[in-house]
This record gives sequence, structure tokens and C-alpha cells, in this order.
Amino acid sequence: MKRYLNVLQLFWSTALAAELEYRLNFLIAALSSLGNLVGSLFGLFLFYRTGYTFEGWSWEEALVILGIFTLLQGFAATLLSPNLNRIVNHVQQGTLDFILLKPISSQFWLSSRTLSPWGLPDLIFAGILLVYAGERLEVSWVNYLLGAVPLFFGLISLYSLWFILGATSIWFVKIYNVTEVLRGFLEAGRFPMVAYPAVYRFFFTFVVPVAFLTTIPAEVILGRGELVWVVGAAILALGLLLASGIFWRFALRFYTSASS
Repeated sequence: MKRYLNVLQLFWSTALAAELEYRLNFLIAALSSLGNLVGSLFGLFLFYRTGYTFEGWSWEEALVILGIFTLLQGFAATLLSPNLNRIVNHVQQGTLDFILLKPISSQFWLSSRTLSPWGLPDLIFAGILLVYAGERLEVSWVNYLLGAVPLFFGLISLYSLWFILGATSIWFVKIYNVTEVLRGFLEAGRFPMVAYPAVYRFFFTFVVPVAFLTTIPAEVILGRGELVWVVGAAILALGLLLASGIFWRFALRFYTSASS
């Protein structure tokens, strides 16, 4: 474990040093994140401006959902996209050979080799939104800590799904469209699940687990989460994480080395 932590520190320090050579990109990323957030707030405002509310969700409570969704976007931009979207490049260019020969887990290497600071604005805006909504709703810090548990499980689930899709590049070289479909499904997480018809709620809970990423952590933060859903989030996260490792090892059986 200590060796992996040391490797992770080396990975991220060199990645940040390289990325920060282009500091103007941070300003561009901040403006882009701000524009996305304003667009999301406007879309939510269109529902609430006439007095309409999603069943059981006030304006401030819906902002909690949006804050968590924005945090997930920041997490994806910071860690998932810079790493997992490059798996296809490693397969195409044959550099996956060198990764497989390294004395550490190839899944760990592929998942954590780089870190992008351009997702930081989303994380900052998410924090501001959650604090603002929490102040209006008088949410205690204990609720935030409790909500961090299913949120952590949601991050693991999101990573695992993304990695499984990335691993399919062993067979299908062009997987960018597939990851975009996943990102499209995740867009549903910016609203509470009650905003959708029953069929869609079932789909976004048990097929593509969007509800476990945003709605369930938000309900725990608001003090009305149910233990069964938190346990379900834990089982889902651990199951997907285990499945990602098994699927990666299975995919490698079909990988043809560039040197073979």
C-alpha cells in the first residue's frame, strides 16, 4: 500500500507540473464550468419559476442535487476523463505493452497515471452550491458527513462503469461514442428521480444507476435517506469495482501485444 501511495504521489506531482505550464487553460476551464452551471441553474429555474416543484423537493433541495451532480462532473474531469479515455490510445499505439510489464497493477496505472486541474472549478462551484443550499435548509455538518458515505460509493460506481467501458477498447477501438452515451445518461442526475416517469426512474435506478450517484446522497444530506438504499449503494459500488477488475483481466486475454 505504501508503495502505491508513493507512486500515486509521483504520478500526480509530475502531471500537475506539466498541466500548470498552460495556466490560461484554468481560466478557460473555470469560465466553461461557470457557463455549464449557469445553464443548469437556468434549466432548473424554468421548472420552479411558476411555483411548480418536483414532488417532495423544494428549490433549495433541488440545488443539493445539482451541487452533487456538479461535483461528479468535476471528479470525472479531474480523474476519469484524463486517464480512462486514454486506454484506447494505449491499445492503438501499443504502449499498453509497457504498462503491463510494470511491477504494479495495470488497472491502477491506467486509472491514476495523470491528474487534471481543469476539473477543479466544478469542484469549487459544487462546494459553493452545497454550502449555500445547506445554509438555507439548515443542514448540519453531521448530515454532510453522512451524505459523503453514499457519495463516495457513487464515485466508485461511476469510476467502475467508466473503466469497464474503457476496457472494451481491447475489442472496439473507437469507444468515444460509448462513453458519450454514458455521460448523456448521467445528465439525468442533475434532477431528482421523481422528475421522471416511473419507467425512467426504474431505468435510472436499476439499469444505469444514476439515482445512486446523486439522488440518494442528496436524500442522506437532507436527513431523509433510508439505510437500505445506502447499503444498496455500497453493494453496487463494491460489486462494480470487483466486476471492473475481473472484466479487465478477461479483456487482457484477448489483447494482442504490439510486439507479437
